[in-house]
Amino acid sequence: MRCFDLPQRYYIEKTINFRNSYIYQMNLLTGATGLVGAHALAQLILNKEQTRALFRTEAKRQQALAVILKYDISDEDLSTYVDWFECDILDLPKLDMAFKGITHVYHCAGFISNSPSDYKQMRKVNIEGTANMVNLSIDFKIEKFCHVSSIAALGKPLVGEKVTEETPMGEDQKPSAYEISKYGAEMEVWRASQEGLAVVILNPGIILGDGFYDSGSGTLLKNLKKGLKVYPPKITGFVGVYDVSKLMLQLMKSPVVNERFILVSENLSFKQVAARFASLYDKPGPNIELKPWMLYVAWCFEVLRSFLTSYKRHLTLEVIPSLFEDSLYSSGKVKEALHFEFESLEEFSKRIYERS
Repeated sequence: MRCFDLPQRYYIEKTINFRNSYIYQMNLLTGATGLVGAHALAQLILNKEQTRALFRTEAKRQQALAVILKYDISDEDLSTYVDWFECDILDLPKLDMAFKGITHVYHCAGFISNSPSDYKQMRKVNIEGTANMVNLSIDFKIEKFCHVSSIAALGKPLVGEKVTEETPMGEDQKPSAYEISKYGAEMEVWRASQEGLAVVILNPGIILGDGFYDSGSGTLLKNLKKGLKVYPPKITGFVGVYDVSKLMLQLMKSPVVNERFILVSENLSFKQVAARFASLYDKPGPNIELKPWMLYVAWCFEVLRSFLTSYKRHLTLEVIPSLFEDSLYSSGKVKEALHFEFESLEEFSKRIYERS
């Protein structure tokens, strides 16, 4: 597509301000080759919005295209509405170029890992990368910034209560490395909001959707499709990627600014989710409940294996207790603000099955 690099005067001219009159709009989407980003890009195309989509490798871009084309989007639509731009959010000079002509930003890029060896890189991508995004958004006078965070950035509720957008991260809470990085990223967005950037923050639960099965929640879905025999007794919030991507656009078009929203369809046990996918894919249902001692033994073996080989650990002592603690979430705020109804597990799991 032709990407118009408008002269700077268009952004400061008081008599004809294209941005305020919405005659001209260009979106910037980070993480376009991830689960949320790819589905969000499909929604933007269906909405006929021009978008500059950031990607890092051609292989990931092709993977995203495979997901997008399942929405019955044509190659012509792709060339008309999408400007693919190779860039890393840690590469400031390149990122500065990506911001030229942009009016709205969707920040979906992030790093997910439970491995201790990834902690520094995860902090760098999630916190420093987000700082780069909001700083440039301020410099380029972006109209609105959407940050896709996580329920991992929220606090723990009192017994018998649900987590809301106001639940703080307590001092006695022992956050995982991932939770620390997501909380730090949100702090950068809130800081930018104090400096004049209009923001909305989304805190989705565990996101399930088709197309990406080698990282994040995709690895869980890959195991669910095979038939998950073992399961932790935990209850937590789940949501379909299809609702998340739709809500991103709806919140960006709404007058709501400087607010965060929990996106959770249902609070479910891992056993319920595993049983649902086992039924869809005609696999045996889950039948072994994990016990704490099992994971502590597995942790010991992982530590030994990582010491003797180049194996990357996935279990940490901080994560194990969380697998046996229920966390219930309320999506009442976004439902009331947008009159939105989430798809149930039965509905979005069927969609995943049909698109797989």
